[in-house]
Amino acid sequence: MAEAKSGLDITTIREDFPILKREIHGRPLVYLDNAATSQTPQQVIDVIVDYYSRYNANIHRGVHTLSQEATVAYENARQTLQRHFNARKAYEIIFTSGTTHSINLVANGFTGFLKKGDELLVSAMEHHSNIVPWQMLCEKTGATLKVIPMNTRGELVMETFHDLLNENTRLVFCNHVSNALGTINPIEEIIEAAHAAGAAVLIDGAQSAPHMKVDLQALDVDFYTVSAHKVCGPTGIGMLYGKEEWLNRMPPYQGGGEMIAEVTFEKTTYADLPNKFEAGTPNICGGIAFGAAIDYLNEIGFEVIEAYENDLMAYATEQLLSIEGLKIYGTAENKTSVISFNVEGIHPYDIGTLLDKMGIAVRTGQHCAQPIMDYYQIPGTVRASFSFYNTKEEINVLVEGVKRAVQMLQ
Repeated sequence: MAEAKSGLDITTIREDFPILKREIHGRPLVYLDNAATSQTPQQVIDVIVDYYSRYNANIHRGVHTLSQEATVAYENARQTLQRHFNARKAYEIIFTSGTTHSINLVANGFTGFLKKGDELLVSAMEHHSNIVPWQMLCEKTGATLKVIPMNTRGELVMETFHDLLNENTRLVFCNHVSNALGTINPIEEIIEAAHAAGAAVLIDGAQSAPHMKVDLQALDVDFYTVSAHKVCGPTGIGMLYGKEEWLNRMPPYQGGGEMIAEVTFEKTTYADLPNKFEAGTPNICGGIAFGAAIDYLNEIGFEVIEAYENDLMAYATEQLLSIEGLKIYGTAENKTSVISFNVEGIHPYDIGTLLDKMGIAVRTGQHCAQPIMDYYQIPGTVRASFSFYNTKEEINVLVEGVKRAVQMLQ
């Protein structure tokens, strides 16, 4: 298990993650719920402890040493994200509480830009957080939400997407990678076509950022969202990338301290980017740790990570399909480390519950993607999602666990 074909030293990497030493119900933990939350390496945990142990203070406001140290570390993290995602300016990176917060920020900002007759396009395989805010926006503005359909393989029907685009299209929303199916969507084509029609584009990158290097300038995307807890960072922190021109046009999402330039009882003027969208005391430690997590992943290398995870997924797919009655949902030609499946005649929740008793952590249910489940006419799936610290030995444990669960439940 020491060295993978990709060149990844799995033994050393797994030593970085203290939680992987846990036992669950007397069994070694096999953690396969990475699409929900990745685990955190000791290097990032140490950064969190260091912040609270040595320089816990508010930022941007104090002249004392602790405040200055915290401010520098927080803004350095923003610059780390700028470099990693290749944003033009550091102030195009807005710290948020995560992808949901980021999407709602944009939806709120577009309230004054839309009117009845305008159209928004959303893909059929979105997480609820990339559906509900746009429905709320349509209710406020009179705009219409239209859906880019998918096929049985879990791929977007791009011919219909192009047909739906017209002079009334104002915004297009799509996840880079489906959290429920693992499909890698053709966002380059989506962005180019949407821009040609005069529409802006928001891409939900929550599921892509852990598995691939994303170049925002090359994509020419208007908005891109990421959650730190998907990329080995802490929960409660994320980022919204927005092109400077859009962020300048949009009004603030929240009012309060830090996001102002001058306040009187007659009038308030707003601060420049990024402070305009960062009202109140932020998750300072989370932002610093977010940067540390990105540094950690870059030290391993995303090309190595992507190659290893693709090999892992191919192996898991082959082994799981050897189980009689097992069906995988999401068989797109381009996909990443997610396998959603059911076994004929067995509810996914029952399989997930028995797997937990064997120390295997998977996700069951609709994965906040009910329209996908409705499309397949199923109550949900068992979802196994992989990261670079998982192993083929763990996949073997999963396969044997599913076989045993099936025997017990049939």
